Amino acid sequence: MICALASSVCFGMASVFQALGARATQPGTGSGVDPALLLRALRQWRYVAGLALDGVGFVLQIVALLTIPIYAVGAALAASLAVTAVVSSRLLHVRLKAVEWTAVGVVCAGLAMLALASGEEGDRAASDALRWAMLGVAFAVLVVGAVAGRLPDKPRALALGLGAGFGFGVVEVSVRLIDSLALPGVLANPALYALLLGGGTAFLLLTSALQRGSVTAATAGMVLGETIGPALVGVVWLGDRTREGLAWLAIAGFAVAVAGALALARFGEPPAPLPTEEPATREA
Repeated sequence: MICALASSVCFGMASVFQALGARATQPGTGSGVDPALLLRALRQWRYVAGLALDGVGFVLQIVALLTIPIYAVGAALAASLAVTAVVSSRLLHVRLKAVEWTAVGVVCAGLAMLALASGEEGDRAASDALRWAMLGVAFAVLVVGAVAGRLPDKPRALALGLGAGFGFGVVEVSVRLIDSLALPGVLANPALYALLLGGGTAFLLLTSALQRGSVTAATAGMVLGETIGPALVGVVWLGDRTREGLAWLAIAGFAVAVAGALALARFGEPPAPLPTEEPATREA
């Protein structure tokens, strides 16, 4: 759980840097998702800093996923929005009201409930069907994301954020479905390719949403996608469970943490890019 919370800190800080970097990136000529956007965003140091934080967070997330149930990790990751709120108040000089600090406290309370109720990671063997299903979901996220990229601006950000959340959710589940990293066996595991495709697609969709749409809507959709779906897979197919007699506390804690995180989603909106950006870095 400590690793999961540390991961949420990294992801929460990364969202601020990535949004700033994406907004300073020259948009493509089309109206849909631009695959070259990630390459252009890499010219922005803020976006690169966000990716570095994501890398650290991902390692910590893997450790957490291998030791505690997926639903507990998902709720902890939802708390990254609370981290974004705190970081925004310090680094971006966003003034938080009392009701908003209360929402941060609600997230922390939900996580405390989950920590108390969380049992051992499920020991149910994963089926090949589930591995192939994750790969299919990853492809579906890519296709749906390409279509969602052509929606009007208001629903576009929410749809792309939700797609990114499902992509990150595929990553969460796929980590549990990779039994061994030994070669050549791992290369025959569909979960490996689901992880790579799901993660890459999620970054592309999220960056597209952060660049031209509402960061608020994008982060809300992402939280929904990366928490609810993987949690259901963990409980139904992988055997994740709670401590004896505390299932009600886990359900309540999960609901409270996600609800508080969604209430804080609007703090993912950073200010406009600083005027110190050099024009050369903004060329396509």
